[in-house]
Amino acid sequence: MRSHLLNDTTAEQYRRSVTEGVERVAAKIATTDRPFTGVTVDALSPRIEEIDLDKPLHDTAAVLDELEDVYLRDAVYFHHPRYLAHLNCPVVIPAVLGEAVLSAVNSSLDTWDQSAGGTLIERKLIDWTTARIGLGPAADGVFTSGGTQSNLQALLLAREEAKTENFADLRVFASEVSHFSVKKSAKLLGLGPDAVVSIPVDHDKRMRTVALARELERCAADGLVPMAVVATGGTTDFGSIDPLPEIAGLCEQYGVWMHVDAAYGCGLLASLKYRDRIEGIERADSVTVDYHKSFFQPVSSSAVLVRDAATLRHATYHAEYLNPRRMVQERIPNQVDKSLQTTRRFDALKLWMTLRVMGADGIGELFDEVCDLAAEGWKLLAADPRFDVVVQPSLSTLVFRYVPAAVTDPAEIDRANLYARKALFASGDAVVAGTKVAGRHYLKFTLLNPETTTADIAAVLDLIAGHAEQYLGESLDRAS
Repeated sequence: MRSHLLNDTTAEQYRRSVTEGVERVAAKIATTDRPFTGVTVDALSPRIEEIDLDKPLHDTAAVLDELEDVYLRDAVYFHHPRYLAHLNCPVVIPAVLGEAVLSAVNSSLDTWDQSAGGTLIERKLIDWTTARIGLGPAADGVFTSGGTQSNLQALLLAREEAKTENFADLRVFASEVSHFSVKKSAKLLGLGPDAVVSIPVDHDKRMRTVALARELERCAADGLVPMAVVATGGTTDFGSIDPLPEIAGLCEQYGVWMHVDAAYGCGLLASLKYRDRIEGIERADSVTVDYHKSFFQPVSSSAVLVRDAATLRHATYHAEYLNPRRMVQERIPNQVDKSLQTTRRFDALKLWMTLRVMGADGIGELFDEVCDLAAEGWKLLAADPRFDVVVQPSLSTLVFRYVPAAVTDPAEIDRANLYARKALFASGDAVVAGTKVAGRHYLKFTLLNPETTTADIAAVLDLIAGHAEQYLGESLDRAS
């Protein structure tokens, strides 16, 4: 079995195997004409269940054939222009090349003696990102597995900086449409069930700063401790951006840690046209960025950044077998000193390759394209009497629902939209997401593919309307 280990004697076998796999994937991408096949759980599960993992095939070609049957054929392909659902982006080729390199070398970014150049590359990218944000010369950060982990670490630092042992008194303020990971993080950090105070939003789904000021004042009056305000730079459902300058002013007034969850909106840091939409982010104490959302990177590639590098000490633990304290005095850079993870992939390499091949402007141009596309999509929806669209986009998300002229029952309209989404997914012609607005079911386009066109959007809207009308027609037949 040593013949399967990657080393100097198997380098040629590695080249052949990886090339064969790449050719299969390339062929699949080149011939994929829709984002999904529509396969069901009941149809796919037996194919996987019947595979005996204790009986290997001993042949790469045979395994790739099998993989075609159980994965590649029915995968959801985010590169397709009619994948319009979640915050999944098509990926750029330099990043995929970086993925291949980092997987083969397999550096672990916890200590210098496991990563060497990888450590310095990651640190360079952190410095590049904090400079783009404008956090200042004392800033630092570390790559993470995603926005949820980044938010968790940021709130951990905020909790420790609050300097109170009574966690029940701590309060975190976030908008009512903020990411679920804020409440999840509060629970994981041992805060009380009432720790997260939900702040209402305005018509554009942005945090109401008047309401935030009122809650901060009430917190102080009740003898509680305001731990953090989480402002969102691109909400998951609406792409809305909270009024960051006003929130920063309130955080400074009340002495509260300001965290900006820019997992989605971080693409604006490279934007050539819309950078001003995230103005105020430079005043944050911590920031979450997800390069795998709006920098067109493969999952996972994320980071948490902080204004003051010293606050990262709250995540620091020393082990004699890994990162003994003496290494700090010896100025040996161990990234584990900053991270919640120990073993950690060299995900930074993907972004490094992207910047070295395409440049930041190249990324920014792609993100600007999807923001422009969303603006055009909004015009289509606003002019189409079949649909109700919620807000004009700040980024690249459109939330809407089909509203038939002859039906007034909101519950029936809900069911029609749910049916349309499910039927569209089953057909494989397009993939869209769903959410709730004021208790009613809505559909959602998350536009992160520059190859998507307004013609694609118009075509998918027609498909949605067709499926909804079919449901309503069948519903009327059943009722009669």
